[in-house]
Amino acid sequence: MTALYSTCDNATALCRNDDKSRAIPSLPNSARLPINRCNLPAVVLGSLTFQRHPTALVLDGVAELHRDLFERLDRLKLSHQRAIVFADYITVAFRLEHPEEIGLTDKTRKSRAKATWARILRGWAFDPDGREAAVLKGWVESRFGLTARHHIGSLHDRNHLNEATYYRYEEMRADGLYGTNALESQLDLVYAYSQYEFVRQTAPPHLTLYRGVNRVDAHEVLDDTDGRQRVLLLNNISSFSSDRERAGEFGDYILCVAIPVAKVLFHCTLLPGVWQGEGEYLVIGGAYEVSWATL
Repeated sequence: MTALYSTCDNATALCRNDDKSRAIPSLPNSARLPINRCNLPAVVLGSLTFQRHPTALVLDGVAELHRDLFERLDRLKLSHQRAIVFADYITVAFRLEHPEEIGLTDKTRKSRAKATWARILRGWAFDPDGREAAVLKGWVESRFGLTARHHIGSLHDRNHLNEATYYRYEEMRADGLYGTNALESQLDLVYAYSQYEFVRQTAPPHLTLYRGVNRVDAHEVLDDTDGRQRVLLLNNISSFSSDRERAGEFGDYILCVAIPVAKVLFHCTLLPGVWQGEGEYLVIGGAYEVSWATL
């Protein structure tokens, strides 16, 4: 009898997929936490699949707690008007101009009253390995479940080789949060506002952004079998630029990445006056397919 099907498992009648195609590299266990405060688990939102097919990321409880703000923003047509309303709202909601109302005394007011969301973002721009940067990386861990990969030194494996580096990171994170008024909740609201503005301005699902680096191999490489592109595991939060020439000022190589807008925490035009630089974006990490070029 003539066989109805080929014995090859690539036959169309048996399988429509090429079993020789490359598997999509997964997010390593060490790069993610089992729980987060988001609508998607870290293994999904940090994956290469998410980069290719992004969807909205929603932090738990933010829209419900600040419903009045977003209803007010819905009534405004101009983005600069919405920025003014947002800045005023977050200042009042967290009593940023009246630290005594949140329990800060004369002894603590001088050192901690200015520890606000804006101070954290400016601190990151000044030093991505400083105290404010540790707060941001810790916030990403808490909210999105993506662990920090670098802070002053490598945090890849929490073993005896870099145990001191890891504890130093945790110490800086705790120091940055101590005595503040719900600082991570302030960052929650900044992220929610960033995403709200992308929707209002009908932004595309991806932005082409650039990052200057000195060594591509210094990054965690998940896949380098494609000569034109690599899959890198980026730190859980990183800076990018929309200006290729500007990015080239920070390294010998320029990474070009399609960044989902769902992973943009902040950018220079969102709230004018916070950052002085132009074209800067603060991006949540994970696995990314990147291409690169030398200067």
